[in-house]
Amino acid sequence: MGKVTGFLEIDRAIPARRPVEDRLKDWRELEGKWSDEKLQDQGARCMDCGIPFCHTGCPLGNIIPDWNDLIYRGRWEDAIERLHSTNNFPEFTGRICPAPCEEACVLNINNDPVTIKLIEKQTIDHALGAGWVKPQVSPTKTGKKVAVVGSGPAGLACAQQLARAGHDVTVYERADRVGGLLRYGIPDFKMEKHLIDFRMKQMEAEGVTFRAGTNVGVDVTTDELRDQFDAIVIAAGSTKPRDLPIPGRELDGVHFAMDFLPQQNKVVAGDRVPEQILATGKHVIILGGGDTGSDCLGTSNRQGAKSVHQFELMPQPPDGRTEHMPWPYWPMIMRTSSSHEEGVVRDWSINTKSFSGEGGKVQKLHGIRLEWQTDANGRPSKMVEVPGSEFEMDADLVLLALGFVGPEEGGPITDLSLELDQRGNIVADDRYMSSTDGVFACGDARRGQSLVVWAIWEGRECARGVDQYLMGTTDLPASPQLFNAR
Repeated sequence: MGKVTGFLEIDRAIPARRPVEDRLKDWRELEGKWSDEKLQDQGARCMDCGIPFCHTGCPLGNIIPDWNDLIYRGRWEDAIERLHSTNNFPEFTGRICPAPCEEACVLNINNDPVTIKLIEKQTIDHALGAGWVKPQVSPTKTGKKVAVVGSGPAGLACAQQLARAGHDVTVYERADRVGGLLRYGIPDFKMEKHLIDFRMKQMEAEGVTFRAGTNVGVDVTTDELRDQFDAIVIAAGSTKPRDLPIPGRELDGVHFAMDFLPQQNKVVAGDRVPEQILATGKHVIILGGGDTGSDCLGTSNRQGAKSVHQFELMPQPPDGRTEHMPWPYWPMIMRTSSSHEEGVVRDWSINTKSFSGEGGKVQKLHGIRLEWQTDANGRPSKMVEVPGSEFEMDADLVLLALGFVGPEEGGPITDLSLELDQRGNIVADDRYMSSTDGVFACGDARRGQSLVVWAIWEGRECARGVDQYLMGTTDLPASPQLFNAR
């Protein structure tokens, strides 16, 4: 805990973001930063709650009260050691995790939780600046070789844990740079990519080999991996986007979000992208109200869109918890991201019926308003179109941010005859082994589209399964399984 009476004396506070008019001119991160002294005040608010429900909210089982207290006491080096004990990459989670730990904080009963995410982010940033984050090279080598397919947070966490256990690890990434959706999905204004580059250098020093621009099943065959490695980990993510099969979908200007976002990441990295999909001077409509839609919004505004609308099929969430969303569970409430602050018209209960245009290019979206009936638990269960509510709207660019429906089939999934569940995800046992001996799966490829904290947790747990398979036992640390984080 922090200061005994800290939560009574100190209000929750977060630093101001950069002004909208300034941050729309660049792609740099926009979150502000507290002085060490102000951050220590926020750490002091962590109370002696008896049962730290923040643990139940965090899939990684981060030992949150411990490092809150250490920050309060100015013990920064101890704090980062405690943070790293459960989280390989707090610089990622401290920036892009939605912070379910804060929703589960006991102080959030009054809606003023400890600023856990901010403390996490500034703890790792402080440690990086001080040079405390160094390679942890295994003193012994096992002689075992592991291939990890996919370099998102699950693949990176798994690879790092396995390297620290003494195995030789090679990470294959089909994109030209390592990082998965962290690299080509999350905009730079949410997380700058030098953070990934730093971890790559650390992991290379720990013995991990990265092979970017290598598509397993195409550039290297799955049989080659089976011959060269003692185990294979599939951490390729859930990258098959949910489509919208309606009239006009084929028109130019209607794109998946993940066709749009990576191009801007490449441009920020210094690449030239011929015929880049741009929102400049266009009426943009984003379909989907989640994080990916928000990322499309922030990107569109920075590119100079004429207007941006964001439509959501589901009804507008309530501003606060209802009887069907009791603390400490994650509530489906109205959330406003930094991108929403920058200019958008948001609308809910909208069903897109078709697109139309001329010359093969989209010009209009045609939609209708919905009314939702709810079930006994207060969840929307049946949508009914409102008679006479049809409308059309100018649309030069439509971005489909409707989520993902599983890993892409083909490649190692097909070559290795991996069993899939009803949702198209790879089936794996409690050791993360798939239906094929020696082949493991973790992250979104196994559990479906989820959070960065779940990806890191899965990567760490999968590494334990691989290590045990190879060595008969494992000394890699286990992460707790927490009941409502799932």
